[in-house]
Amino acid sequence: MTTDFSGVYTALITPFNKGEVDFDSLKSLIEFQKTNGIQGFVVNGTTAESPTLDLAEVENIYRFVRKEFDGKVIVGTGSNSTKKTIELTEKAKQWGADGALVVTPYYNKPTQQGVVAHFKAVANSVDIPIILYNVPTRTITPIDLESILQLSEHKNIVSVKESQGDMNFSKKLITKLDPSFQVLSGDDVTCFEQMLLGGVGVISVISHLIPKQFNELCVKARNKDDSYIADYNKYSELLKQLYIVSNPIPVKAALKHMDIIASAEMRLPLIELDEENSANMKNTLDGLGLLGN
Repeated sequence: MTTDFSGVYTALITPFNKGEVDFDSLKSLIEFQKTNGIQGFVVNGTTAESPTLDLAEVENIYRFVRKEFDGKVIVGTGSNSTKKTIELTEKAKQWGADGALVVTPYYNKPTQQGVVAHFKAVANSVDIPIILYNVPTRTITPIDLESILQLSEHKNIVSVKESQGDMNFSKKLITKLDPSFQVLSGDDVTCFEQMLLGGVGVISVISHLIPKQFNELCVKARNKDDSYIADYNKYSELLKQLYIVSNPIPVKAALKHMDIIASAEMRLPLIELDEENSANMKNTLDGLGLLGN
């Protein structure tokens, strides 16, 4: 069983064209990522617009990515229904996924005891490496420190994607966890700070655009080399642009400007980036020399 998810994983967007998954654009994106050294992908995560994908689409996307890429592929399988989460995690196992990214149940606001029971039920049902996904800005309910520590003792729960960007929390978490339990970042702004504390990698959005550069910065941070700071600072405006509205709206606009995907189309209720912010994004990319790559 694969349990090492260190390095840079791109949380893949789902390109659309006239309402359908655009596999030509997906192939172009995967090639760009492969050429520039990305370690793996997450399919059907938040950045993929997972709430709008049906099961057949998720399977087709997974199988396409697996065919085009020989690195690790993780599938987002979480929902706010434990039964549905188990069903999709079982599917991911059948497909051959390297791991399942399971988000905290959203909307129904479980207690911490319910959160723990949810993740244990999934981990007890499917023998696949599970990455907890802690993102309370999306789910309202966090996975608190004690819950993560308790869940880390389960043999199938091997990692956490910690997306709060709270370095005090990350420091406590990394200090208390067994070193074999991997802490990944889900926040592009603070991911390298977390690696300096002992985190081992990141599931990233900005890596869509600067995979080679981002991977090199990740290696520095994991080696406790804080010289990454000066190099990463030049992308500060790009980071700001990427989160000007809800992810993945801006990153799709950026990929379209870079001619990596054919369309910045979204699925409702998300809509494409407005004209003003799209122009700002294009100018930012141009200033960084990222157009025409």
